[in-house]
Amino acid sequence: IRRTLVGPHCVTGTIISIPVQPFHRPLDLTTSVSEGKVRDSSRLRPKIIAMTTNSKDDAILKRIHNPSFLHVLSPASLKHMAREWLKEDVPSFDYAGFVVGEKEEQAIILQKESGVLAGQPFVDAVFKELDCSIEWHVAEGSHVEPIKTVATVSGKVRHLLLGERVALNCLTRASGIATAARRMAHIAAACGWNGEVAGTRKTTPGFRLVEKYALLVGGVSTHRHDLSSMIMLKDNHIWTAGNITQAVKDARVVGGFSTKIEVECRSYEEAIEAAAAGAEIVMLDNFSPQTASSTAKDLKDKFPNLIVEISGGITEATLATFCVDNVDVISLGKLTQGYQALDLSFKICKEGKDPTNPLVNNAS
Repeated sequence: IRRTLVGPHCVTGTIISIPVQPFHRPLDLTTSVSEGKVRDSSRLRPKIIAMTTNSKDDAILKRIHNPSFLHVLSPASLKHMAREWLKEDVPSFDYAGFVVGEKEEQAIILQKESGVLAGQPFVDAVFKELDCSIEWHVAEGSHVEPIKTVATVSGKVRHLLLGERVALNCLTRASGIATAARRMAHIAAACGWNGEVAGTRKTTPGFRLVEKYALLVGGVSTHRHDLSSMIMLKDNHIWTAGNITQAVKDARVVGGFSTKIEVECRSYEEAIEAAAAGAEIVMLDNFSPQTASSTAKDLKDKFPNLIVEISGGITEATLATFCVDNVDVISLGKLTQGYQALDLSFKICKEGKDPTNPLVNNAS
């Protein structure tokens, strides 16, 4: 860790610099920079939550939002993904790289839209593969107002530009998901609801790890990661097996004691059957808020340890109506499907050049 000063086109003032090391111990980067203090955050997470987001409202997320999820990511997975992304973008010749060569340069990453910054471990992994160093000026999970320099990257200019688009693809998408997730978490917390907002398995093929990670940074749950994480019996499984009871019985044979079973239900009767058959989780699919509330109450009265999930067609606009007693989980596919990516850019620092890329409004 070191303090450093950089040029006027990159960032102003004193910043905290962190060389690329994707697996470092979580640090509290929210202490006043003018004091030059960096503290271990592992024992101070509740305090960090309120500070890193630059919003008093985020204090309500103390119980679920942890701004440092780096250690849930496998070093091997990060390295593999970074290499595959880079290979996809340059399968043969790097023609433009020939033009710029290997002079040492410095670039900045600018956040040009209000939102939650997420995806730093993946960006770190990309530039580590290219032997570049990166200094983050904003902590992961922070709410950032534009236009702000969030990172400085140094290395051979050809390598910087090789990593530019891959890094931005990760950062813009992860930040978009985290921003939407943070809004959903705020809505649920403001209702005084004690359950969990969650994503779904509706993710971009090959990009699931990034999207699931971004949900955590945003302050919501990931739900199951894949078909091997939990047994979920949906209508197609049940119709093929014959009925809910038989489907649960068969699933228990292979899942055993260590794997939870969830059943998607389209009626009160199906929910009762699923719980009676031994499912740990019952999903009420496409229930109205009123029907979901009454069904959840009856289920909890009969099966106190049952987990009740609501899903199907829930949006940011309707989320609050489902935040009711006896409901434990609300899952939304919208969090990882059709989300809006955040606007970030990557610019080489050059004297006299404006990295903010202002709008052109004069042809002369």
